[in-house]
Amino acid sequence: MSDFPFLPVLVGAPLVGALLVAFLPKAKPVLAKQVAFVWSLLILALTVVMWVSFDAKGTRFQFRTSLPWIDAWDARFTFAADGISLVMLALIALLVPVVILASWHDAEHSRRSIPAYFALLLTLESTMLGVFAAADIFLFYVFFEVMLVPMYFLIGSYGGAQRQYAAVKFFLYSLVGGLFMLASVIGLWVLGGNTFDWEKLLAADFSTGAERWLFLGFFVAFAIKAPFFPFHTWLPDAGSAAPAGAAALLVGILDKVGTFGILRYCLPLFPEASKYFAPLGLVLALVGIIYGALLAVGQQDLKRLVAYTSIAHFGFIGIGIFAFTTQAGSGAVLYMLNHGLATGLLFLVVGMFVARRGSALVTDFGGAGKMVPVLAGVFFVAGMASLALPGTSPFVSEFLVLIGTFTVNKPVAIIATAGIILAAAYVLWMIQRTTQGTLNPALESVTAMRKDLSLREAAVVTPLIVLILVLGVYPKPVLDVINPAVQATLSDIGKKDPAPTSAEGAR
Repeated sequence: MSDFPFLPVLVGAPLVGALLVAFLPKAKPVLAKQVAFVWSLLILALTVVMWVSFDAKGTRFQFRTSLPWIDAWDARFTFAADGISLVMLALIALLVPVVILASWHDAEHSRRSIPAYFALLLTLESTMLGVFAAADIFLFYVFFEVMLVPMYFLIGSYGGAQRQYAAVKFFLYSLVGGLFMLASVIGLWVLGGNTFDWEKLLAADFSTGAERWLFLGFFVAFAIKAPFFPFHTWLPDAGSAAPAGAAALLVGILDKVGTFGILRYCLPLFPEASKYFAPLGLVLALVGIIYGALLAVGQQDLKRLVAYTSIAHFGFIGIGIFAFTTQAGSGAVLYMLNHGLATGLLFLVVGMFVARRGSALVTDFGGAGKMVPVLAGVFFVAGMASLALPGTSPFVSEFLVLIGTFTVNKPVAIIATAGIILAAAYVLWMIQRTTQGTLNPALESVTAMRKDLSLREAAVVTPLIVLILVLGVYPKPVLDVINPAVQATLSDIGKKDPAPTSAEGAR
């Protein structure tokens, strides 16, 4: 199966499905939902086959396919996957069918076309897969920008009360970041030998000044997308206004394009600039951990609260990237996967509560666990995963990041540990105020609040919970895929893991 063009098919298939769903009769919304869901399951099946075909001990980039595109620029449809991108492709393929199932009734509250909603989800899947599979800089940039379009319409057409404001803000922030990247992409082509091929550019020799400016262009775009402090303000608005399913994809996957871009492009292509700006990256990550957690504690809107927790979590990923050790780097990539699972689950469960209550305000709940005990239990599990409780998958990645950072930068690791304490505060506060304590009398008059977890909703949350628990106790299969890619990235920038101390060496 190694000769099969997995990546072009994987990127193109959702787009074909989107076109098919979009042209289904509006009078048959159930058919559109069924086709979109089955189509996404086929993409998941193809991704599973690709994962099994990937050789973790083989070459760094596998499933490489390159087709002609713009000869004058040496731009090609080049796709390839290493362990880092493979993990993200698998996360996309898993989350999209889960989100489609969770969004079964989301578009019904809008006056917009229901088939169009599910067509947009499949289109978004195609662009997200393209971003992580691209091995041509210009192709990556195109997917990076086009990805904004379906998410803009998902927020602006199907979101909540502030949807237009949130959609425009999301689009403008990302577009500005894309302009910084475009300037660096052009500079990279001019100074790198008139090519956009990633492997050719890896061998390019830039002057110190040029390398730093090129790095900054990419880094600003990725820092906005992640988002790192102080480029984060678009996320709470977009996360709270978007439908729950779209928000889960926004926070669970789209944000990872920023941290993935730093790992794939900033570090290998600009190694000296990466080391020069690493202290800046660490400072921004640390501020994000504390700042995001403190803001999360003070939120009254559940969806905004979850969005702010992501800002704190991305701080840990940033620390793992710029610590330049294998443990921290592998922990950062694993955190990208685990954050997508845990925060995706949390957003979806919050969406279930909001759909029942008709409000996302914490004050409109209180004692809800007495009316929907199973849903409240799932909410508790999602919250514990979000605060990285031992036994859940985020704990493994957070531990790797901290221990890998501690070996080279003890003050950063110690300060970051404070984020764990704050995470416990905002998660436990959220759970206590919404599902525990005295029952809010207003809930008794809300008929929908009497409906506990349905069979469809159980099918949504079960695979995410299972993966969170399994990877929490046995992450080895995923780490075996991630580690070689991280080690190759560190080799690109000339970094090695610190040698053991004399006491360790004596053993």
